[in-house]
Amino acid sequence: MQALERLRSRYPWLDHVIRAQQRYNTAQGDIYAAGITYLTIFALFPILMVGFAVVGFVLASRPDLLAELDSQVKAAVSGELAPQLLSLMDAAIKSRTSVGLIGLGVALWAGLSWMSNLRSALSYMWGQPHTKMPFLRTKAADLAALLWAFIASLATIGLTALPSVLSLKGPLRAVSLLISLLVSWLLFSWVIARLPRQPVSLRSATRAGLLAAVGFEIFKQLGSVYLEKVLHGPAGAVFGPVLGLMVFAYITTRLVLFSTTWAAERCEPTALPGAVVGSE
Repeated sequence: MQALERLRSRYPWLDHVIRAQQRYNTAQGDIYAAGITYLTIFALFPILMVGFAVVGFVLASRPDLLAELDSQVKAAVSGELAPQLLSLMDAAIKSRTSVGLIGLGVALWAGLSWMSNLRSALSYMWGQPHTKMPFLRTKAADLAALLWAFIASLATIGLTALPSVLSLKGPLRAVSLLISLLVSWLLFSWVIARLPRQPVSLRSATRAGLLAAVGFEIFKQLGSVYLEKVLHGPAGAVFGPVLGLMVFAYITTRLVLFSTTWAAERCEPTALPGAVVGSE
């Protein structure tokens, strides 16, 4: 312990990281990250329902595509399984409206719950006291933030996958990764500064946003290697993406929450959760 204290005295950045981790532990960051991860996985099921409903509407309006799909199923599946699959597909197409509406409603509820928990977690990491706000105003703000975060997340993930999809190499790949890092930096800086219930200045969050963005880009590259290794086997094809998504959601949330405590400790080194900080 004495050696660690001497290192902390000698290296201010190390002392800052340790204080940020202590603040993260005090604010129960892992519990918040686990809860947000659960809501992330839960939200996938209604989103899939909406996706199936969209496919159902497309197939219902395109009989030629439906006939081609029927023939492909019959050619690929033999025996009594083919009629059963076709019967399930017909039932799904007929119930596309109800499935889509239910999925959309549940997805909206899950998404708003996810955003509400994320904003509460970020507020607590900053040390902001809990303040009760008007219900409709809070939900409208959560919905707007959810849509913006969804679009920005798709942009940065798409930019990361672009080099592999287009087989980019050399300078083009480096440019794509740099743009992805920039988008991630802007996204995480906005999340850390503007999603807490009491917004803080962007100046307080830009360095923390860069810290989260660099960690996120490294983790995405490692995640792509993981999927390439896991998806080859039958068990990996079934469980690999689900486990990968859970780890991805948890690590990303943990990165954001830790970066928030890192920013909060930079603003108010001695502040504990419960005091308003980051309003410089």
